[in-house]
Parts: sequence; C-alpha cells; structure tokens
Amino acid sequence: MTEISQSTQAAFPLTRPSGCPFDPATGYTELREHDGPTKVSTPVGVDAWLFSRYDEVRSVLTDRRLSSRVAPSMHVLPGANLEEEVESGSLLQTDGEQHTYLLRLLTSEFTMKRIRALQPRIQQLIDEHLDAMLAVEEGPVDLVQAFALPIPSLVICELLGVPYADRDEFQHRSAVLVAVDRPEEEVDRVYGELQQYMAGLVMAKLAHREDDLLSRLITRGEEQGRPLTVPELVTIGITLLIAGHETTANMIALSTLALLRNPEQFAALRDSPELASSAVEEMLRYLSVVQFGLFRHVVEDLPVGGTTIKAGAYLVAALPAANRDESAFPEPDRLDVSRRPSAHLAFGFGPHQCLGQQLARVELREVFTRLFHRIPTLRLAVPFEQLQFKNNTIVYGVQTLPVTWDREVTERDLKRS
Repeated sequence: MTEISQSTQAAFPLTRPSGCPFDPATGYTELREHDGPTKVSTPVGVDAWLFSRYDEVRSVLTDRRLSSRVAPSMHVLPGANLEEEVESGSLLQTDGEQHTYLLRLLTSEFTMKRIRALQPRIQQLIDEHLDAMLAVEEGPVDLVQAFALPIPSLVICELLGVPYADRDEFQHRSAVLVAVDRPEEEVDRVYGELQQYMAGLVMAKLAHREDDLLSRLITRGEEQGRPLTVPELVTIGITLLIAGHETTANMIALSTLALLRNPEQFAALRDSPELASSAVEEMLRYLSVVQFGLFRHVVEDLPVGGTTIKAGAYLVAALPAANRDESAFPEPDRLDVSRRPSAHLAFGFGPHQCLGQQLARVELREVFTRLFHRIPTLRLAVPFEQLQFKNNTIVYGVQTLPVTWDREVTERDLKRS
C-alpha cells in the first residue's frame, strides 16, 4: 500500500461553484495561472501533480513515461489500494504490448464503417422512445429514465450481446461502481456480482458464438493465435458495458438541461439541425462529464518546464480544466453550439483515448437532431433549483430531469412535418 502523504498541499478541486452546475470545480482557473503543474493532495491520500492547461494535458497523456496501472479516477477514491494488481484484460489500466493487443482486437468494432451501420438502429431506438414520451398525455416525464438512459443502454447491450432484460441489474451495479463515496464492502460485493453475471454470459458465448462483439472477440483472439481468457473477456465486457451507457446517458441529459438553460442556443439547434455535429463537440467540451480527470503513475523521471517530476510520483490530467482553457478555446465558459469544432479532450488523449468516442458522437448527434425537432417546446417541469446533480460520481450528470412540453403545438408540428 502506498504510504499516505502528510503534505499540506492544496486540496484537489472537487466542489463546483454554487449555482453553476455546468462549470468545473472551483480552483482550476487559479491553478492554470501557475507556472506549470501544481502539487495537490488527493482524497486517496497521496499528493499528485495536477495538470490543468490544455497543452500540458495533451502532452502528458501521450508520454510513455506515465503508466495507467492506477485506475483513471482512483485519486478520488478514499482508501483505494494504489498497489493492487491490475486485472487481466483491463483496457483502462494496462500499458505497452498488452494494451496494444487488446486495442488491436477491439478497434475494428468501433470503426466509422461499423458505427454507420449501427446508425439506422440508433435512429429507430430514439424515435421509439420519443413516440413513447409523446404518448404521455399530461404531466412531466423524467428524461433520464424515459430517454437518456435507455438509448445508450440498448445500443451497448445489442452491440455486446447482453440481454437488455437484465438492464436493471447492471445499471444499478454500474451506479454503485462509478460512485466515489460508497463503502468498500458494497463496491467489492457489487463488482463481484457483475463479474459473475458477465462470466456466465462469456461462457454462453464460448459455447455458442453469435453476431455480437463478445463472440467476435473470442473468434478474433483465436485467429490471432492468442485467445482471450475468460477473466480477460469478463473485464473487457464489464468495462464496455459500463462505459457504453454511463457517459452517453449522462451527456444526453446534462446537454439537454444546458440547452434549456440557454434558450438562444436551444433555439439555434432546434431551428438549424445541421448544427448537430458542432453542438455535440461543444457539449462534450463544455460539460466534460469525466469530471475528476485522469490519474497516472510516473514510471520515469518526467521533466516539465523547470520541474522534474520524479519516478514514483502521481499526476492528474484535469480534462474539465483543459477544456475551459482560454488559450485553446476563446470565451471558454460560454456555450456556443455553432462554435467551430476543436480538438477538445473530453475523450482523453493518447493511447488510452476513449475507444467508443465515435459511437457516442453518433448517438448524441441523432439525439440532438430528433429530440428538439419532435418536441420543440421542451422545457423543465420543476424549478431548476430543485434538480440534483451527481457530484459524487466519476461521470457527472443530473439525477433526474423532469420535463414537459406544449402537447398541442407538438402534435400540430408533427402532423405538419
């Protein structure tokens, strides 16, 4: 176990500004003004060098002198064991040849060609859930449960070959695993249950291959002469299942809320659906839902400006701060759906950049194109101040999003279209 530091460094930024739930935690702006990275104390009990500038974050995330063997958000998990053994098959925590091999097996599943083939099904799922929402004759609808959560969950289930009927189980367990304040015993129990579930699914795929990602991974590993083991397949399956719905679901709901709070931007996107692509990139930049950044271990001395970060140290690449760096994004705190798409860091950068980013982009683009066209009078059904946000989770979002709309206007618009 890594020795706990007794340093009196500044605390790692965790708290968002009061009344501004779309802005990153307070303190990042001041930290960016420092000359180079700043040392902070983290909830896990060690000091880490915090990188908050755009150029610095991009640079360190591609540096081979860093290891990802610590989980990306382990720095905000009090009591986490930084020396624990990395699970075989972990996309998030392996480096070098092992990580390259896993990527080689998986990359073909997330090419633009394959994602475009999924697009009609994504469109169908969105329209079906909008039909169900529009069938509600009165009263508010929770956009999270009725729309934002089921769409990416269905997509990743169909892609992996996971029965969607089991969604309540894995969604509940996923919520526990992305929280930063759950008891260790609960996290261990829930993860063990998810491992058992995924192991059963993997064994079924080994016995009977189907047209799904897990089956193709099994076959592809055999063809490469290095078959994936059951534990590797289990770890990959869990990672993709959680990542495939948590991030996109939270982006759908939080983006919708951000637009409702910015009526001019909402109207611009609603009236000009061709802005959907730029709006997706802007929302990813502006919201940066992986809210605590990425944790890394320094394995070789790392010179940074006039500082050398010694091997054995830790650092955090603060994605939300980098995406609000005015040296990279003019007026970074302003939401602008027509902003020229830029190389934001919402999906990370370097060898561990999000594998499913193109799938997420397509899902978000189709949502933006369809939701606001079919429900042009969408609005909050409760005062904004009553909403609760996921401040205690690795992936930021809104807990529930009660919405309503002018049903007569919507129905007339639908008939006219």
